[in-house]
Amino acid sequence: MTDLSALNARFGLSGQAVFKQGSGGLDVVEVANSRGSATVALQGAQVLTWAPRGLPPVIWLSRAAKFVPGKSIRGGVPVCWPWFGPHATVATLPAHGFARTVPWEVIGAQTLADGATRLDFRLVLNEAARAQWPHATLLECHITVGTALEIDLVTRNADRSAITIGDALHTYFEVSDIRQVTIRGLEGCPYLDKMDAGKRKQQAGPVTIGAETDRIYLDTGADCLIDDPGLKRRIRIRKRGSHSTVVWNPWIEKSVKMGDFGEDGYLNMVCVESANAADDVVTIAPGGEHHLWVRYETEPMN
Repeated sequence: MTDLSALNARFGLSGQAVFKQGSGGLDVVEVANSRGSATVALQGAQVLTWAPRGLPPVIWLSRAAKFVPGKSIRGGVPVCWPWFGPHATVATLPAHGFARTVPWEVIGAQTLADGATRLDFRLVLNEAARAQWPHATLLECHITVGTALEIDLVTRNADRSAITIGDALHTYFEVSDIRQVTIRGLEGCPYLDKMDAGKRKQQAGPVTIGAETDRIYLDTGADCLIDDPGLKRRIRIRKRGSHSTVVWNPWIEKSVKMGDFGEDGYLNMVCVESANAADDVVTIAPGGEHHLWVRYETEPMN
């Protein structure tokens, strides 16, 4: 059980960051500074909410989300690691790995010169996690909350042999109405269409969504832009250390079956995930490290 008093004494930031018990008994840190606000769960080091100061939320969290220890939370920015999607050889292992459902420890908190807040987390490998991932690996997540949201997921290989990982920041973005949203930056990219048996296709023009969508775009490096005329804003996604981008919306029937989306939740979200997925995996030499870094910010639409 987390000692919140000790956490606040060591890492709490007066007027900026406080550790407290959140929904379902899960511990969270709430950040509010002159630049923006966010809530981060210690389970999974998962950003649950983020908004620049005075502006609408950018990160979507389902109103029907379930907050249960050891279970994934619907919305926010789940960390997929050390594999993306189903495990390559063991079907019984959890999809997207275990990092999003286990506790992380807080290792740092500071106020930056521009007024933003930086939080540092390290994955705690419990016995069950070690059984799934028997490698000497350190995983840290550095989260900066301000007018932009930055996340740096750092994998360090402390083993004597090379390791191969897949990972993703499975980010749910808040939109006014997915049927009116346009996603730019993936034009011309090949993608695997998981709604069509994983067939390889080519993106023509911007991405629009009007049905269940699950695609892994390959060879992606340019900024992605989510144009949302309803909110009169554009969300810009910058990334490094990622060569694939996942676009996902479950649409009506699947979201109802999931049970934690709410009746119309699918209309107000889209996942645009910076990833290393499918054949785009990362091999890390002994003593090496890999950074999956993203920066999210909003711009007004004319």
